[in-house]
Amino acid sequence: MVSTRSTTDTGSTSSTSSTSSTSNVYTVINPATAQPVTDIHLASVEETDAAIARAHEAFAGWRAMAPGDRARLLRRFAGVVEEHIDELAGLEVTNAGHTWGNARWEAGNVRDCLNYYSAAPERMFGRQIPVAGGVDLTFHEPLGVVAIIVPWNFPMPIAAWGFAPALAAGNTVVLKPAELTPMTAIRIGELALEAGLPEGVLTVIPGKGSVVGERFVTHPLVRKVCFTGSTEVGKRIMAGCAEQVKKVTLELGGKSANVIFADADLAAAAASAPYAVFDNAGQDCCARSRILVERSVHDEFLSLMQQAVEGMRVLDPTDETSEMGPLISAGQRSTVQGYLDDVEVAFAGSHPGGDGFWVPPSVVLADDPGAPIWREEVFGPVVAVMAFDDEAHAVELANDTEYGLSGSIYTRDLGRGLRVARAIEAGNLSVNSHASVRYWTPFGGYKQSGLGRELGPDAPMAFTEEKNVFIAH
Repeated sequence: MVSTRSTTDTGSTSSTSSTSSTSNVYTVINPATAQPVTDIHLASVEETDAAIARAHEAFAGWRAMAPGDRARLLRRFAGVVEEHIDELAGLEVTNAGHTWGNARWEAGNVRDCLNYYSAAPERMFGRQIPVAGGVDLTFHEPLGVVAIIVPWNFPMPIAAWGFAPALAAGNTVVLKPAELTPMTAIRIGELALEAGLPEGVLTVIPGKGSVVGERFVTHPLVRKVCFTGSTEVGKRIMAGCAEQVKKVTLELGGKSANVIFADADLAAAAASAPYAVFDNAGQDCCARSRILVERSVHDEFLSLMQQAVEGMRVLDPTDETSEMGPLISAGQRSTVQGYLDDVEVAFAGSHPGGDGFWVPPSVVLADDPGAPIWREEVFGPVVAVMAFDDEAHAVELANDTEYGLSGSIYTRDLGRGLRVARAIEAGNLSVNSHASVRYWTPFGGYKQSGLGRELGPDAPMAFTEEKNVFIAH
């Protein structure tokens, strides 16, 4: 059984990059070199059931632990992660092709989430509600076993966004990392034990989505599923959870807009725009992959942006100066290249070549709001640019999508910035910035970008049931 105690074979030299339907081993591939890294055991349904049963057994003790003691363990966990920031970052550089700068931030985000939510156990406040004939009290009680299904694009932060508030609220957690990127999750599970979390409180179960993920949805002892990934799979998980009326949080796809008005600081907007979409090689649900530019400054903006794109340092992620790494897999590269084969690229950056899964940062000019490059989530380093006529037209184009996760507005008129932010149908908007996620503010999407909210001060409450108790006089 693979849990917080990993059984990885770090000495493997297998060249296999995927698993057959009967295989119980996956060979991790370094996306920058296409070379094998290690073999990972994939859990069976029986192993998954056993892990869920152990998490259920651990729940009673974890729930009953004094709030201050649970808080101290979470702070200790954060401290152990802090001691291993570079180790975790190095694993992500190798496993996911992330740049060193991104990987260190991501490992630090795990630490920060644990520290932030370590304050929650002693602050799970209920209410006293005035009623006639007695006293009415409310309590927030943990759900039990919570399952977290983590994607391959940001393995560390998204894991922590789920398990930190869930553990703080008194739940136990079973976590399935993406098949492509299990290495940091396995190590974080080991660090949880080193920090003193009891066995079964946080269990990492590498495995296929069709096996482990499916069992999370169908197992009756799992009380909630948190899923980050594609909208298509999210819909199936939501439907499966409905069979047991099981709680679910979904963070799904995005096709976010970056709206540039003529009065904006064009130099700043153009310099920042590439990083808002090409960060993590565009493999980001919040990527501003549609740029809307007011028609009167469209050409000037593109000229400035071209300089920024061509100046990006797209290098092997082991080079600490790299600003963008490879795509995660050969399959993802093929998908992204398929979009580029159908359009004319206006200008692009460079990439180091070799055997890795590289696609250069690419800019496409768009004039058809129905084109696939404009409507579909490419999930790669590709951005489409379109002109708009006025504020109403910009909002119309920004909202003409089934998604609604994030977005940016660049303007010197802060009244307009706030007005447009309120008009765009998305969960996370920034004015003169591309910041989408802070662990102390809520995060989630409109429309088909998701269901529910993660992070922020109220996140632990999403892992509880609210109980009302009336006591008669």
